[in-house]
Amino acid sequence: MKKTILSVLGAVMGLFGHAQAQPEPTTVQHPEWSRNAVIYEVNLRQFTPQGTLNAFLPHIDRLKDLGVDILWFMPIHPISEDGRKGGLGSYYAVRDYKGVNPEFGNIDDFRQVVKAAHDAGMKVIIDWVPNHSGRDNAWVKDHPEWYARNAEGEMYGPYDWTDVYKFDYSNPEMRAAMTDAMQYWLREADIDGFRCDVAGEVPVDFWNENRPQLESVKKDIFMLAEAPNPELMEHAFDMDYNWPMKDLFSAISATAGQYTFKGADGTVRSFPETHADAIYTRLEEEDTKYPLDSYQMNMVTNHDLNSWEGTEFERLGNLEPAFAVLMYTLPGMPLIYTGQEVGLDRAFEFFLKDTPPAWDSNADITNFYKTLNALKHSRPELAAGSRGAKVERIATASPDVIAFRRGDVLTIANLGSKEVKAFKKAPSVKGMTNAFTGEPAALPKTLAPGQYFLFVK
Repeated sequence: MKKTILSVLGAVMGLFGHAQAQPEPTTVQHPEWSRNAVIYEVNLRQFTPQGTLNAFLPHIDRLKDLGVDILWFMPIHPISEDGRKGGLGSYYAVRDYKGVNPEFGNIDDFRQVVKAAHDAGMKVIIDWVPNHSGRDNAWVKDHPEWYARNAEGEMYGPYDWTDVYKFDYSNPEMRAAMTDAMQYWLREADIDGFRCDVAGEVPVDFWNENRPQLESVKKDIFMLAEAPNPELMEHAFDMDYNWPMKDLFSAISATAGQYTFKGADGTVRSFPETHADAIYTRLEEEDTKYPLDSYQMNMVTNHDLNSWEGTEFERLGNLEPAFAVLMYTLPGMPLIYTGQEVGLDRAFEFFLKDTPPAWDSNADITNFYKTLNALKHSRPELAAGSRGAKVERIATASPDVIAFRRGDVLTIANLGSKEVKAFKKAPSVKGMTNAFTGEPAALPKTLAPGQYFLFVK
């Protein structure tokens, strides 16, 4: 009888889509130091007035104090001159995969930065551009057979990237050279991994072959893919970009009337009507599509968003602090981009030298991120991957209000445009404190637009 009941229940659950096969675990062995880590993207060109590695060195202690664990440097390589965009060119048009951009310094300067970061307890990954090279990279002349060709038989850059040429990954020698160049940085600079640009444009089988070869040089490496692609996470990458969640944040913000960024055509992008409860749908997609123990990187900004899609304030408006809290308390790893910790409210120049942020300009926002970073470090339920607690959804009285627990961490936020009653039956906050103030937890009867609470026990 018990077996029959269980069979019927299983069939009923299947009708409602709850009996989907559980994904297999990733074979990637994540470094222990990555579980409760915070990653920080360094835009070296814009970080200091000098824009050099040596000028960056004094900031390591500040970033350690902020609570950063992983420093991700945008590409540090020499930039091609052929087809160069703007005065200084794009970081992503690499002229020499084993070189350092002389504007930044030299390899000894970079080794010094890596050592200082390691001495401070931080890890370092560098941006890697495997899909294409700059047009005057030595490989273009020495190995033209390593590059893809268009219908006219010419090398070409994808999209509107006219300063680069795309690689041909059907060539085994080209693959070997790319892996060799990556191994070089593990050996010669003792870095801890790579953020791989447009990783989804490179064949998955290359990455599956590449990771063991990198691990033969250094075991505990961390690999970040700029692509929301579950297949990349099966055997090759620790973490990928949670672009879909970023787009969801923008759509929710637009529905609340907060998205104001105007594109090149002078118009504000339109989004489908979307409310806070859509975040749960995205979480279900992650659970069903991604290998178990995968990481996703959550963000409210990064270099692409800041330069081409608007600042976090243009995209998220008065909801930005609430989305920043979600970035930390939803499953995954949070990203801080250069200047985010002081509330930088403008787009950096991408192809020119720009003015760096004033690093002591906004103590309130800096302390906001310090608090979130400390929480991420101290709460095992907020660990990335399968070690973190599952999201326990709490029923709300409005689709604009999101409320969930992960272990003893409770997140509540109104992501709508109106003040609303949050709950028909409010969750218990007995024994909890406000993570930002340390005061005993207390819930108001209504929540204003953008109002959030983060309670811990």
